[in-house]
Amino acid sequence: MREAFKIVHYDRKTGEGLYSTGRFGKENAEKVHAYHKSFPEYQETPLVGLPGLAGQLGVKSIHVKDESYRFGLNAFKVLGGSYSIGRYIAKRLGVDISELPYERITSSEVQEKLGQLTFVTATDGNHGRGVAWTANRLNQKSVVFMPKGSAEERLQNIQALGADASITEFNYDDAVRHANECAEKYGWVMVQDTSWEGYEDIPGWIMEGYTTMALEAVKQLGGEKPTHIFLQAGVGAMAGAVTGFFSSYYGDEDRPIITIVEPNKADCIYRTAKAADGKLHFVGGEMNTIMAGLACGEPCTIGWRVLKDHADNFISMPDWVAAKGMRVLGNPMAGDTKIVSGESGAATAGFVAEVMQNPALDELRAQLKLDENSRILCFSTEGDTDRENYRRIVWDGLFPSF
Repeated sequence: MREAFKIVHYDRKTGEGLYSTGRFGKENAEKVHAYHKSFPEYQETPLVGLPGLAGQLGVKSIHVKDESYRFGLNAFKVLGGSYSIGRYIAKRLGVDISELPYERITSSEVQEKLGQLTFVTATDGNHGRGVAWTANRLNQKSVVFMPKGSAEERLQNIQALGADASITEFNYDDAVRHANECAEKYGWVMVQDTSWEGYEDIPGWIMEGYTTMALEAVKQLGGEKPTHIFLQAGVGAMAGAVTGFFSSYYGDEDRPIITIVEPNKADCIYRTAKAADGKLHFVGGEMNTIMAGLACGEPCTIGWRVLKDHADNFISMPDWVAAKGMRVLGNPMAGDTKIVSGESGAATAGFVAEVMQNPALDELRAQLKLDENSRILCFSTEGDTDRENYRRIVWDGLFPSF
């Protein structure tokens, strides 16, 4: 199995000239957090300590941020969608987001000034559900395009929020292009975490939205500093935002070792890191991976700029590793709390478990500097958003056939 893992390591960068992480730092994250807290549905998601698993794997501690509780939507993505829509509305009204808590942004006064807006996005499920949920709460409209092969359950969850949602014949990146074409044609507002030249404001705000998750985690750790943070990447927006937060919070010299993991069928961040030629490198085709939320072939420009200067390791790995993570978190050691984590959510936990348990990966473990003193932080970014597939993998040990 050793050949199934690929790694690119970057030496730690410090000093001047690095891409600024200020917008993802604690001060701005507090503002983002205040916006999210103004929603009636807000509750801090759990940071779960897993001492039994840590002992089993031979590390000092493991904490997992369980985003299956986020706003009742079973995934973290709503943090980015809701904040970016709030920022867009604030800019349109000429006010700061701090002046638009939920109570005011949903007021008749603001509604009259805005009129009816339509927000459009492409998604495998979680991001689109977050955009649809936000548009629904703010009395606006949403249109959601999903890539070929998307789960019917995820489609229905989005439609239940009032969105005009459909599964297309496109892969993810082509669905993004289709959504953007519709935005330009009909005057809709594109809400996407994939950024490109000329489209970076909203993706940047989406990334800032994700810092609520990181800020909560730091506070919940109560002063315990992780030695290692593992983050999963699709386009790299969440990974970039959380990397930016921790780099700003601790400083680049003292920050934890940050490792990015991706499915080997959609490893655009890994390929870009490996090439190291100043260009973004894409993955085309259908990208058949069980990690549907990570099946993205084109990196977010802002996310990559952060990761290039502030992350340490980039991993490309097979699907069975994420499946292992689902089983590890869903079948806890005695005394540990069960975490229901979907295919994308469990990717990092599965990777940590495999690296610590597989003697064939000793060299990789040494490269990552994992040992008995390691304090590990992971983010379970989704629960069982496709329950049928979750049970197929966790109960039956089966992968979907592509």
